[in-house]
Amino acid sequence: MKHEIQKKPQLPRVGMRIVKSAVAVFLCFVFYSYFRTNGIIFYSQLAALWCIQPQWENTRSKALQRTVGTLTGAVFGLFVLLIDKYLISSGLGNDLTYELLVALTIIAVIYVTLLLHKKDASYFSCVVFLSIVVNHIGDANPYVFVINRVMDTMIGILIGMIVNTAHLPRRKERDILFISGMDDTLLESNHQLSPYSIVELNRMLADGANFTVSTMRTPASLIDPLRGIQLKLPVIAMDGAVMYDLTKNEYLHAYVISLETAQKLRVFFEEFSVNYFMNLILDNMLVIQYKQLQNEAETDIYNKLHTSPYRNYTTMELLPEAQCIYFMIIQPREQIDRIYEELQKREDFQKLRISRYASDDYPGYAYIKIYNENATRENMIAYLRKETGIEHIVTFGSIEGKYDILVKECDHNKVVKTLKRMYEPFLWEPKL
Repeated sequence: MKHEIQKKPQLPRVGMRIVKSAVAVFLCFVFYSYFRTNGIIFYSQLAALWCIQPQWENTRSKALQRTVGTLTGAVFGLFVLLIDKYLISSGLGNDLTYELLVALTIIAVIYVTLLLHKKDASYFSCVVFLSIVVNHIGDANPYVFVINRVMDTMIGILIGMIVNTAHLPRRKERDILFISGMDDTLLESNHQLSPYSIVELNRMLADGANFTVSTMRTPASLIDPLRGIQLKLPVIAMDGAVMYDLTKNEYLHAYVISLETAQKLRVFFEEFSVNYFMNLILDNMLVIQYKQLQNEAETDIYNKLHTSPYRNYTTMELLPEAQCIYFMIIQPREQIDRIYEELQKREDFQKLRISRYASDDYPGYAYIKIYNENATRENMIAYLRKETGIEHIVTFGSIEGKYDILVKECDHNKVVKTLKRMYEPFLWEPKL
């Protein structure tokens, strides 16, 4: 079982969104002190806070929601106040009549937001409506409050949008290709990105940052941790054996093991009486062929992974049209050592890349993975450089001396923090 390092609990950082929220509230105070002494600042501050969002697209969306909600609620609120002033309060009803009217009008308020295809504004429409008809019943002039209520919200929206878009002048380094590892680099101990990394990474990707990942994982195991990340570039997966487009679910490039060599490897493993997992690409599907599960590690791996819709396990014979990407075996360490030594002796396997390493998840076990000799991350990065035309590459990883930016354990926000400094430096900072 893999032992995780226990980290000391850390207080969350005071991010820019928190700071901007405070600035927006303060500017509302300033505006009402000098320019609008008769308004209700509370409504402006609420609207301003609602517009402080991590991405500009979200800010516009929230501002539109608040505007539609305010106008819808205000119109219906004015309608109910006028009915109360000229009908109910004139003797045609009582308090129960008014309360029933308010409750029934809520239906109309929500229904109108649905007709306008703004269902996310329903809640705000109801809040505005109720703030008018509950707190200001009996006002001498209902028009004045409704108009002021709309103005207060519009002022808050404007202040919030201005504050949220304000920033020091920066330039964008769109001629740099940033490539990060995944485990022990970009992902936290729960194998997910931190909320900070998700927000900032998506913001920079939407702005044009050239960023992707390079990992030992298969494309299938990238789906969950990268869900919600708007990658535009393909990812380098299977330790450099394939390049995969997550948006199109398509293998763009692969270094494959020839069918003849794959057959020889199968015979070799059968001579040792060990099971193997042969990873194949067939019509853009990942097919994993195996013989028979033999040990607890193999069984556990199979039970965890075979239910995924992105993996297809089979014991059928090798299809000639399938492309063999790599072999994987997991056995007790002593067995792995013997097999590895024999593989090194075989002349017909000299042009393969064979790696051996201990398993963190299954103590006493080790892996052997076998790839095409050209299946390296360096070669795939060179291929991606050629395809994108971007010459300047910056890599992030956890192995000292191998990557441009070293990411130490338990510092999983470093990738995005460093990316932010390098992709959008201040105008006065020197160019990389």
